[in-house]
Amino acid sequence: MTKLLFSILLITSFSSFFSQKVIDQIVAVVGDKSILLSDIETQKLQALQQGIEVTEETSCMVLDELMFQQLLVHQAEIDSLEVTEDMVKTELDQRIQYFAAQIGGIPELEEFYGKSIEEIKDEFYVQIEDRMKAQKMQQEISGSITVSPKEVKEFFNSFPKDSIPFINSKVQVSQIVIEPKVDAKQKQAIKEKLAKIRSRIINGEISFSVAAEFYSCDPGTQSSGGNFGWVNRGDFVPQFDAVAFNVPLNTVSEIFESSYGFHIALIEKRRGEQYYGSHILLCKQVSENQLANVKTKLENIRSSILSNETSWEKAVLKHSTDDNTKGSNGVIFNETTGSMFWDMQEIDKQVFLGIKNLSIGEISQPIYMENSTGDFAYRLLKLIDQTEPHKANIQDDYQMIQGYALSSKQYDEIALWVNERVNTTFIKINDEFNKCEFNYNWVKKP
Repeated sequence: MTKLLFSILLITSFSSFFSQKVIDQIVAVVGDKSILLSDIETQKLQALQQGIEVTEETSCMVLDELMFQQLLVHQAEIDSLEVTEDMVKTELDQRIQYFAAQIGGIPELEEFYGKSIEEIKDEFYVQIEDRMKAQKMQQEISGSITVSPKEVKEFFNSFPKDSIPFINSKVQVSQIVIEPKVDAKQKQAIKEKLAKIRSRIINGEISFSVAAEFYSCDPGTQSSGGNFGWVNRGDFVPQFDAVAFNVPLNTVSEIFESSYGFHIALIEKRRGEQYYGSHILLCKQVSENQLANVKTKLENIRSSILSNETSWEKAVLKHSTDDNTKGSNGVIFNETTGSMFWDMQEIDKQVFLGIKNLSIGEISQPIYMENSTGDFAYRLLKLIDQTEPHKANIQDDYQMIQGYALSSKQYDEIALWVNERVNTTFIKINDEFNKCEFNYNWVKKP
């Protein structure tokens, strides 16, 4: 079952591996680029696994998109757009690391394929290179396009009134986070425990991998004996990189500290800006009394703000231990959209529960939380602003409408480009797809 699920995951980026398992035929040619029936079937399988309904028209939609991508690649090669070997290798390494993390590590990925990492990379090199060429060509076509306020307004006014989208409620939220401080005595106890584990490993009483499974608190590597596979400089915290690039290979490192806790590492291989190995992490632990004291402190801070003894902004600067939000008055930014507002249906569940009964300007009671490094803390949440659910309008939703207007203008430019290239590019489509209603006009004009 695990292997089946992982194979489904891989087709998102590595579809050519599975295309070999389908009885193939060429269904279309764009320039010197062939599109196989297996390419279409793989994309349909991916859609099914993502819960997307597959209909009779799906094959046509997939072929349409695949032909567009191949036309981009074909033209990129004609125009000699540069995609260097280093660029492709960097992208490949990132994808390999992602999939290795999903399946449990580099050894598991190699076992799944029955090939070495280098052989896997060789197999997918051309596919990743083509994808990068297509992206670069599309950027050349539409990357410089902009829309004026007048165009945005005209775009919005072109919508029938009954087609204007409904916008969910959005919120702007600020927080004050306080993490209990781990005192020197607690840190020393953790270091002593890790020192004993390190000594047992060095003395041969226990293997590094078994020790990681028993003692490490890193959920991402514990089950794989602490192995994190190949990683790039910068993937982990700076303290980890500093040790990884300096400790002798196949030697258990000295104990070192990061924001996550205390580590020992075993680096087996290095190449350029990458390294491969394992680690054991002992997390910082705080007592119930320390957490209770933090909660009480936040209750007092809340009281001080409500009684106007201090402001929310001053309290954030003075007390919050969250560096990501402290400099922005505690505002939690939506990194996906780059906005200060969150759709109520997309916001973190813990935050949603903390603000759902608040009015604008109100502050929650202290709420227990676990931060990104796995440390426990408490926080206050303040509802800064909230929009009502409504039909989109140009005044309240300009940024969103501007994005749609830009996408529409870019699509029109791309469609025009495709129509021009169709007349100068060799294109052939199998008869069985002649009845398809494509988004792009793949038939040459007389």
